[in-house]
Amino acid sequence: MAGIKKRAIEAGAKSYQWLEHRLGLIKPLSDAASHPTPANNASWMYVFGSAATVLLVLQVVTGILLALVYSPSANEAWGSLNLLNHNIQLGWYLRALHGWGSDFMIAIVLIHMVQVFLFGAYKFPRELTWMIGIVLLLLTLGMAFTGQVMRFDQDAYWGLGIGASIMSRVPLIGAPLVHLVLGGPIIGGATLSRFFTLHVFVIPGLLLGGVGLHIFMTLRHGVSDWPMPGRIVTKATYEREYHELTEKTGIPFVPDAAWKDAVFAAAILFSVMAFAFFFGPFGPGGQPDPTIIQTAPKPDFAFLWIYAVLAFLPPSLETPVLLVVPVVAIAAMLLLPLFAAEGERHWTKRPVAVLMVSVIAVSLGIFTRLGTYTPWSPVMSAWTADSVPAEYLHDRTPLERQGAMVLQDKQCRNCHSLSNVGGQRGPALDAIASRMTEDQIIRQVLQGGGNMPAYGNALNPSETKALVKFLMTLRGDHLSPAIDASRSLSDAGEMHKPSESPSSPSSRTTP
Repeated sequence: MAGIKKRAIEAGAKSYQWLEHRLGLIKPLSDAASHPTPANNASWMYVFGSAATVLLVLQVVTGILLALVYSPSANEAWGSLNLLNHNIQLGWYLRALHGWGSDFMIAIVLIHMVQVFLFGAYKFPRELTWMIGIVLLLLTLGMAFTGQVMRFDQDAYWGLGIGASIMSRVPLIGAPLVHLVLGGPIIGGATLSRFFTLHVFVIPGLLLGGVGLHIFMTLRHGVSDWPMPGRIVTKATYEREYHELTEKTGIPFVPDAAWKDAVFAAAILFSVMAFAFFFGPFGPGGQPDPTIIQTAPKPDFAFLWIYAVLAFLPPSLETPVLLVVPVVAIAAMLLLPLFAAEGERHWTKRPVAVLMVSVIAVSLGIFTRLGTYTPWSPVMSAWTADSVPAEYLHDRTPLERQGAMVLQDKQCRNCHSLSNVGGQRGPALDAIASRMTEDQIIRQVLQGGGNMPAYGNALNPSETKALVKFLMTLRGDHLSPAIDASRSLSDAGEMHKPSESPSSPSSRTTP
């Protein structure tokens, strides 16, 4: 038995030597894993980068398994996901792992970026490491967005339509950019094929390459040491001071510091597995239907704050904000280490940085909460839940009561409320006739405007007339009906126009 064990060990050693002689990779990897790092870096605050890398590996593995079944065809994508959900053993769990892994990865990457920013780890000599990290964050968000499109349900279809609308606003290249991304002027079969390519090949490839470069830069310059108040970063002395600190207090990254990374990464993986088991996969929802225009597509959790911001923005500000703010924000993050490469690193000495992070975090939290609540979205069951209140039908003519039926049958209360019951996407109708004239109501119903779609093709003339007559009875607490100010002024001008007298110029005859 001892002889067999000895021969096995010798065979293993020979195999190792054979591979190492030809590849020359094992020793460099071993040296990299055990590279010395300052002892104060063995902290729970330094574990997020490793966890993000582990989650990326999870996404790649689950993505490969999903791609074996998923069909990137406009006619078959929705069905292939339902096949995974209901007909393939543990297919639903595989989808859930991939979906929840994406959300966890975004959260961990964001926390890692915040930690690096507050610790001043973007300063000299790690400026390029920070820039690569920003690119990796953008790629992670791109991975999540293209993943939502892969579901190709109603939310994905219309969400992609909104994204295409945003791209079309880019000056000069907007239209060609939409054609490039969608594979044509509209969302079609080529669209899903292109997004599948982005999601499965292009973005993961860039992510893996970027992560490799990011790790290489970290090994080259060392893990940023724990910031201390008063320890100023200067280009002339920082690298020498860092090497002195490493020689004095250095410990091998593996195993002395890496065990915390391993424990945290394992905890994150178990959390993803638990969320996947208890909450299941994301969708797919209803099949995409271009004929349904009264829809409120909602993005995945990571993009809910954008959804809320766009909903609150006035239409006149949408294009400037969409085109200017992201460019300025990304440029500021990329250029930050070039303008702040030296100086204090400890967060207690950088109150502006702490305030920035606090304001951004609170703002994102508020808008994300608003995105989950979405009071401006249609309440698609509101029209069936409650009938038109009886007080709005007293002393009404048959035509006006018919208008109340049109209001109910055409599902107007999904977006508009009566007596505080109904949707909040549009204004309440209780006093609509005190704010809009009959002509204005007719134009709004037929042509739409703002967030309201046009109903000119959905109502025949008799339904339009009845609906408008009913709406004209809604004046709140017997308020005065709305008037057309421009028309009243012109009428008043006609009434006060002086009559021509024999002595007026127009009545004089030439001599």
